[in-house]
Amino acid sequence: MKIAKRIGIWMDHSSANMMELTSGEIISTVLSSTFNHDSKDESLEKGEHLMHNKKQHEQSLFYKKIGETIRNYDEVILFGPTTAKNELANLIKDDHHFEKIKVEVKNADKMNEYEMHLFVEEYFQNSI
Repeated sequence: MKIAKRIGIWMDHSSANMMELTSGEIISTVLSSTFNHDSKDESLEKGEHLMHNKKQHEQSLFYKKIGETIRNYDEVILFGPTTAKNELANLIKDDHHFEKIKVEVKNADKMNEYEMHLFVEEYFQNSI
């Protein structure tokens, strides 16, 4: 029987903490959005419309990078305090590349790394 590849992703609009669960151990990586305070200020100087477009473009690239990672897994839990997890889930649910991947979304508060790891371990223990 094939062992499911599982990942938990705590995310907001600026970063994604990706935690792969492999044989009881968690391997973490962090992906950050390139749209930060400096690029916001720079874009805002050129106009609010440009800033909004740049933010949308950078957010789209951020979600695409996370999606590229998700494609390598069988089960995914997206969690975090903002709507970013729902936005990503909505994008991938309409993409046929993700149709065989179980993706679930849960609300969660701001967490430290230990709390995130515990959340992921408990989620996948309860989903067996």
